[in-house]
Amino acid sequence: MNLLQSLEDSIYKGFIDQTKPSGERFKPTLLINNTKTNETVLNSITEELDSCQSFLFSVAFVTESGLATLKTHLSDLQQKGIKGRILTSTFLNFNQPKVFKELMKINNVEVRLSSMKGFHSKGYIFSHDTHQTLIVGSSNLTAQALKVNYEWNVKLSSHENGEFVSHFYHQFEEVWESAQPLTEQWITSYEQSYVPMEYRKELTNVAEFPEVYTENPLEESINIKPNKMQKAALQEIQAVRESGNDKGLVISATGTGKTYLSAFDVREFAPKRMLFIVHREQILQKAKADFIRILGGVEKDFGILSGNLRETDARYLFATIQTISKEETLRQLDPQAFDYILIDEVHKAGAKSYQRVIEHFQPKFLMGMTATPERTDDFNIYELFDYNVAYEIRLQEALEEDMLCPFHYFGVTDVEYEEGVIDEATVFSKLITEERVDHLLQKVYYYGHSGDKVRGLMFCSRKEEAIKLSEELNRRGLKTVALTGQNSQEERILQVERLENGVIDYILTVDIFNEGIDIPSVNQVVMLKQTQSSIIFIQQLGRGLRKHGSKEFVTIIDFIGNYKNNYLIPIALSGERSQNKDNIRRRMKDTSYIKGISTVNFEEIAKNRVFSAIKKSNLSDMKILREAYIELKNRIGHIPQLQDFIHHNSIDPLVIVQKYTTYHQFLLKLKEIDPLVNAYEEQVLTMLSLEILNGKRLHEILLLELLLKKEKVTMDTYEQYIQSYNCSFDSETLASVQRIMDLSFFNQGSRKKYGTTPLVDFGIDGIEFNEEIQESLEQNSSFQAMLLDIVISAKELNKNYRCDKPLTLYKKYTRKDACRLLNWTSDESSTIYGYKTKHGTCPIFVTYHKNDEVESSVAYTEGFISPEIFTWSTRSNRTLASAEVKTIIGAAESNIDLHLFIKKDDDEGGDFYYLGQALPDKSSVEQALMKDKNLKDIPVVHMNLALENMVEGKLYHYIASEEN
Repeated sequence: MNLLQSLEDSIYKGFIDQTKPSGERFKPTLLINNTKTNETVLNSITEELDSCQSFLFSVAFVTESGLATLKTHLSDLQQKGIKGRILTSTFLNFNQPKVFKELMKINNVEVRLSSMKGFHSKGYIFSHDTHQTLIVGSSNLTAQALKVNYEWNVKLSSHENGEFVSHFYHQFEEVWESAQPLTEQWITSYEQSYVPMEYRKELTNVAEFPEVYTENPLEESINIKPNKMQKAALQEIQAVRESGNDKGLVISATGTGKTYLSAFDVREFAPKRMLFIVHREQILQKAKADFIRILGGVEKDFGILSGNLRETDARYLFATIQTISKEETLRQLDPQAFDYILIDEVHKAGAKSYQRVIEHFQPKFLMGMTATPERTDDFNIYELFDYNVAYEIRLQEALEEDMLCPFHYFGVTDVEYEEGVIDEATVFSKLITEERVDHLLQKVYYYGHSGDKVRGLMFCSRKEEAIKLSEELNRRGLKTVALTGQNSQEERILQVERLENGVIDYILTVDIFNEGIDIPSVNQVVMLKQTQSSIIFIQQLGRGLRKHGSKEFVTIIDFIGNYKNNYLIPIALSGERSQNKDNIRRRMKDTSYIKGISTVNFEEIAKNRVFSAIKKSNLSDMKILREAYIELKNRIGHIPQLQDFIHHNSIDPLVIVQKYTTYHQFLLKLKEIDPLVNAYEEQVLTMLSLEILNGKRLHEILLLELLLKKEKVTMDTYEQYIQSYNCSFDSETLASVQRIMDLSFFNQGSRKKYGTTPLVDFGIDGIEFNEEIQESLEQNSSFQAMLLDIVISAKELNKNYRCDKPLTLYKKYTRKDACRLLNWTSDESSTIYGYKTKHGTCPIFVTYHKNDEVESSVAYTEGFISPEIFTWSTRSNRTLASAEVKTIIGAAESNIDLHLFIKKDDDEGGDFYYLGQALPDKSSVEQALMKDKNLKDIPVVHMNLALENMVEGKLYHYIASEEN
């Protein structure tokens, strides 16, 4: 299908008849921000930017945060030599002087300012090789408009000769010609005359936060009410107590107000005396001030126990663990002195000092608070609190609830030397070269910060780097200090105060500020080290997530070298813990899991480095799986079942069984259990784990579910149960289910592995397990529990798949899956050399980026022409006269369904994305010659396949891009 035809079909579908079967690619589309479907106006704009040849924006309002969402995309376009123009204004004095300074940093964008009265346009025009795209409506270039607000925008596509889009071009050019170029001199003049509009905070959503009180009248404190999250948390904490528990654990992301929450709960509990324990002295005064504000009362009710201060008679005592854990201190305090005890950063409670304190006191209620309960020191925090998680809110939920300062994360490229990119083995001298410091400053300057002055933290890879880099930055005019573990607590407090007061620009450190430090005004966090763990990554990112009136957002700049642990970045940002490589890749290409106005952005080269790390990683390594297993076991207090991994967003059960065949074998490997099943039971579990657990078809799962409830099931009962789930129902599918359950579908090797005997007997009078399985279910409760666990887990995993169709768009399938789900009589995956026609279907499997050997010897002509057209090649030595080629060309007439499956490269294993049904464009079919491995000319047939469904943007760009 040519471009003009696609445009005509799209216009017809959009404006005349929405039932037209084709015309998806260019159809007019309403763009809105929809949190339920994770659709945003920003997604459409960045997709257009990433594939355009030039662009024009005409927007009245621009904010720093809105511009930040596009900075990596604009940087990548500059690398490609692609330029754009932005037309804006000073209408209503909305645009702050600083945003114009940020615009000046973008070298491939020319900016002009319209003096037109009432300039209030909101339009984005993108020029592509084949067409023009226009996005016009209500969205200005602000993060709120692009990601959060309820906005209406229309996306239209046009041929370059189209009259409609040409009107926009002409209007833009007309205003552009009379507009004033943005210059440094203009900005200086604007700054001098700029008067901010009175309602700026309302429009730009800058949070206002009250000052910290050192004391507070009781009547004022009563008027301070908990927010929505805190109300929910308080109810759950109270529910823990009402259930007779005297301990509760609160898991709350950094910056979400754990101290305020605990103060509200203390106010509700009304203890005679309270003890609040922290691990650093500098937190004490802040915690005390927060409690005074919430509880009210007089200053003398609130005391400090630390260093030289020993105000132990206070009703509310705030103590450091270092002081209160001393034997002489504990001897002076009655074990029942405090009826409410709080421990901050309680994940440290495995230390002897904490254990000593916990064992000494006997409070009526013990509260623990942490952002990171997952530990690597083998101490079980959950057990300490009797597995009572009173409340939990992680980073994603906190962002969605607008509890944290929004952030813009930028994964940027670290410097590359002749001998390669910085990695784990890079010598210290290379970390502080002129070239690297130049590179660092260039990126820090480009991505910037919110607010008038930078207040930044830089996390370095080693102590020497922090010290030397600080010296070099100071030499270049910045004001920085390096802090390491060797600096005293007093020195750290002093430098934090200097940073907050604007005396210095940056604190450079290694790991001492990962947690337990509160600097709300931090507006930039720079990561100059490899990611060692997702826990530490989130702790460091969290240093900037506290809201503060001086900033709208925090900038996170992560310098990505060739580190083997780069794959931890998408894991940390998304909270993805499945250890499933495909899930992690998806988090890289689709970052819509980040809520609110926050964004995650990777420069193209940096993105490739992360993909490369994912490819090289061994996520099913026993060490990784054991850690995740222990973490979950600690959390729930017993050996997990497969379904527990799903419900707690832990390891993907499929990762476990792909490596260990069954969960039973995994537990044996961990030495968690002795053998619980006999040889045949293990074979049954193997079959169900490898073939049914993936949840790709619900029909077998429902049958097993019924059989576990009843000894025998009639066909009518089974059919009715299937229909109750709105599943497709036909004789071919039912016959396929039977072939799976009696093992006749599988090849000889698989049948031997699965026990050869049919698992299920399909008789005239009903369906039932074979006699051996029935006997095992009666006699071996462990086998019964494992089988039921597989069925429950498979049913949960099936929620990701459609039930009314055999295949679900964009899900991944193997060749064997295709044979099974397309109702083939047997597994012929070993003989599907790219494609095979059988039973009225023809699955086509394509590896998009072939390895060099295949590329040079076969040289297929395959690839996307557009998101709905794929150029495809038959096997070599085929001509237009070949029977298999004729069958595919005449698929429509012969009622043969062509199904296209594509994987990016061989690293994705045997799984292919399903891109839907397709039909050959007969006008594109041609026979050609190609070279075989002996450089001999052999025939091949090329054709374009028109996809029934246009490939969704992020997947399309992921597959087609040249990422490693």
